[in-house]
Amino acid sequence: MSHVADQFNKAFKVEEMKTEISSRLLALERKLEIEGLKAVEIEKCKRDISEIKDQIWTAQKKFVDFNRMSIEDGSSMSDERKICLKRDIPAYPKYTLSQETIDYLKQPTFDIWHWEPNEMLSLLEHIFHELGLVKEFNMNPITLKRWLLCVQENYRNNPFHNFRHCFCVTQMMYGMVNLCELQEKISIEEIGTLIIASICHDLDHPGYNNTYQINARTELAIRYNDISPLENHHCAVAFQILSNPETNIFSNVDKETFKRIRAGITQLILATDMARHSEIIENFKSKLEGKFDFKNKEQIDTLKMVLIKCCDISNEVRPMEVSEPWVDCLLEEYFNQSDREKMEGLPVAPFMDRDKVTKPSAQIGFIKFVLIPMFETVSKLFPQIDDTMVEPLRLARDRYEGMKEQAPTQK
Repeated sequence: MSHVADQFNKAFKVEEMKTEISSRLLALERKLEIEGLKAVEIEKCKRDISEIKDQIWTAQKKFVDFNRMSIEDGSSMSDERKICLKRDIPAYPKYTLSQETIDYLKQPTFDIWHWEPNEMLSLLEHIFHELGLVKEFNMNPITLKRWLLCVQENYRNNPFHNFRHCFCVTQMMYGMVNLCELQEKISIEEIGTLIIASICHDLDHPGYNNTYQINARTELAIRYNDISPLENHHCAVAFQILSNPETNIFSNVDKETFKRIRAGITQLILATDMARHSEIIENFKSKLEGKFDFKNKEQIDTLKMVLIKCCDISNEVRPMEVSEPWVDCLLEEYFNQSDREKMEGLPVAPFMDRDKVTKPSAQIGFIKFVLIPMFETVSKLFPQIDDTMVEPLRLARDRYEGMKEQAPTQK
């Protein structure tokens, strides 16, 4: 009997244990369900907070961005859209350019601040005709006008990365084509990719750099896996414009030619990411160790990447009265970004922090360690740029060093 009683006791204990375990399991499941709901609510709150921050930031800046690319609710940029022209060419008058202006346009000293948007469009149009690009690609002149208009409309009203910067870079490229006599060394098609990539290289730039995109985990950073998100976006917008028949300046070229052009433009725009600076310059230096071969595609591609990099950051090559306002524009854009980064709790680069940077400190290191070495390297292949480009950079370095000594705290 006692043996049977022990068996019953054990059975009851097992059942009690099962009941207790089931009860605890049910409690844990309920807790998990509640915690899961809390997690969903937390994520929703995070999104709401982010939206509210965006609204506060927009209200603080009191800035309406009419060129902002959006999807559905207008809250974010998207590469997946068709770009249409907002106005047609009757609003874009034809200007008669004087011979003085035509000659001046080829000079690195060209003052880009004296020209209104429509005048800049006419000057760009002149460059296409003068270089023979209209004839080479059998462009419809009206389509060229529409394309230029559409490009202009898809640059935002940023302090620095705007349509005037696009014009500035393209004009410097045009100057280098003439100064280095590139038409005698590379094909018109390659010159065309240089000019068109210069025009398109910052399309729809949002005014916040790649570091911000990556740290803030923006839509662009996610789409391009943190790899040159802005430059990839500029390329995408450029080819969306070209996908519209009204603005397709390459509608009359064959498929193989367009394939080469597309690859060339993409390569050049992606090369403007400063994260790739050392890689591209070192590659170019290695090509200069022997005799540079202007018939070697790989060497020409490397040269073109260096040329667009030079033009993209060439402001200090220009006279001081032309270059210095660009520094103010760039610092304003930097400060806008760092203010937002502080508000959002993101890392802030010292060279973008309004509380730490001064105009001389912003420029001295950049001129000494980026600009002068790059332009000096190019001058080994094209000695004619030493007086017109490298020497002005040395003078700019000396000027900012003098400013630093005279006013150490000057903002």
